[in-house]
Amino acid sequence: MSKNIQTNLSHAEYESTLKRLEKFSHYTDSSIGIPFTKFNIGLEAVIGLIPVIGDAAGLILSSYVLIEAQRLGVSKRIKSKMIINMLIDFIGGLVPFFGDIFDAFFKANTRNTRLLKKHLNSQLAN
Repeated sequence: MSKNIQTNLSHAEYESTLKRLEKFSHYTDSSIGIPFTKFNIGLEAVIGLIPVIGDAAGLILSSYVLIEAQRLGVSKRIKSKMIINMLIDFIGGLVPFFGDIFDAFFKANTRNTRLLKKHLNSQLAN
């Protein structure tokens, strides 16, 4: 195992965390189907409809993936990428109307969960 990942967690704990984060990302980014389309939005996009407060709440929700990455001991580089995704999502969401559309498409939690999963899989393979 790489020095970037804490060695006191079992493979099962990594899998359990990733499964939990994938479920979280699904609910926040794509759990609500748009009728007559194949497009889905999540609770974060709905919450983001409330000006500023909704975007701040979305940022707080997004921090859950970052907290789990910290708990797993991933590198600063990966956490920095996650923070950038969170900030892009937050700042993009602040723009009236277009920000809400952006929020529905950007899906920061899904991006960050995939980033974490890819990083962990590559580290565990070594």
